[in-house]
Amino acid sequence: MVLGDNEVSQSVEASSLHRRIQVRRAALAGSIGTTIEWYDFFLYNTAAALVFPHLFFPASSGYAGAMQSFATYAVGFAARPVGAAIFGHWGDRLGRKATLIVTLLLMGLSSAVVGVLPGTDSIGFAAPLILVLLRLVQGIAIGGEWSGSVLLAMEWGDQRKRGLLASFAQVGVPVGLVLGTGGMTLLSATLTTEQFDSWGWRIPFLLSLVLVIIGLVIRLRILETPMFAKVVADKKTSKAPVKDAVRHHWREILLSAGLRFSEQMPFYLFTSYVLVYVVERPEFSKTFVLNAVLVGAVAELALIPLFSQLSDRVGRKRVYLTGSVLTAVIAFPYFTILSHGGHTLIFIAVIVSLAAHAMQYGPQAALIGESFPTHLRYGGAGLGYQLASVFAGGPAPLLATWLLHLTGTPYSVSIYIVLSAVVTILCVIALPDRSKANIDDASVYLRSAR
Repeated sequence: MVLGDNEVSQSVEASSLHRRIQVRRAALAGSIGTTIEWYDFFLYNTAAALVFPHLFFPASSGYAGAMQSFATYAVGFAARPVGAAIFGHWGDRLGRKATLIVTLLLMGLSSAVVGVLPGTDSIGFAAPLILVLLRLVQGIAIGGEWSGSVLLAMEWGDQRKRGLLASFAQVGVPVGLVLGTGGMTLLSATLTTEQFDSWGWRIPFLLSLVLVIIGLVIRLRILETPMFAKVVADKKTSKAPVKDAVRHHWREILLSAGLRFSEQMPFYLFTSYVLVYVVERPEFSKTFVLNAVLVGAVAELALIPLFSQLSDRVGRKRVYLTGSVLTAVIAFPYFTILSHGGHTLIFIAVIVSLAAHAMQYGPQAALIGESFPTHLRYGGAGLGYQLASVFAGGPAPLLATWLLHLTGTPYSVSIYIVLSAVVTILCVIALPDRSKANIDDASVYLRSAR
């Protein structure tokens, strides 16, 4: 049967409409999924700074309790590459959608359990052990979540707008930060210290279950991405995608990890360690610092897509390098203001620090994702992204606490930030800019890998 011109036109329009609907659903699924994941993650970060030291490590001194609490925080980061490898394998074998549903459930359920976990005074040493185990589960879930959420939007949408589309998953981070930190801020401001420390902090963790239900409904309505569906149809899926990604694209994996240093390491100082550092000054409350971080996160909601869209026009590397240089420039002024500045200056410093982060974090998803072929992209991009967690993000609050204790000056932390920026600048320069490349053509990447 031969279709007439009108029927062909209607078919094309229907196909175009269907794709636009799926692009919107994929972008929404990616952003909401990462919002839930990072909401849970930032709840833990905030609680690790404000509650966990005396709840799970009551016998320790203030310094030792903070170190032990941030050590459990770092455990989750160490588990992320494991999650990237596990879910990267299945994401490149079975598809993006099914894998993302599993990561969502893991993260939400483990966070809800944290919300009902008794302290050391109730169940003894089992309390911190269970906390560490739950943190491991969270880290594994986060490790598998990121690349799938990014690819869901990036592989469905207009390839001329990859930077913008991939950034929808990145927007989930500041949204999660707003919800998680905002919830803690509200409770901290409305409850007494005793109420907040005993039961108030648990409420946001339990609300994770509600968010998980919302996320599942959205993710169940999306279809597999056309790029990966084509790989399946052509029978080009790898039997061992993670192994093949490491074998053929180890350089891209290492450079992807390195380019994250000046984005990830300072970010966890700007959003977590700052809560501990500033409240050491008696004139500042934890509510004030939480409010500053909250406003900075709201600013990132606009800045992440803005810088991502800019990277579609001028190239990822140009925007990314600007952000990493800015991070190095503000490293010393930032801690000068935190140490000696008043309320207004500290508020501005926190917002500016997160703006520098947005300049890198926005284009980052596409910059890393487009460095790998479709059939190895979930595992390759995930490994590159999450390896930085072990060396940059996870140890950051722990090392900052140790450096300040060792040297007595916050400028040792500033040097730490500058060094991270140097690593990033070198790695970004070495990584090819594929902003305009056709990432649907795996042969381009396979030739470059040989």
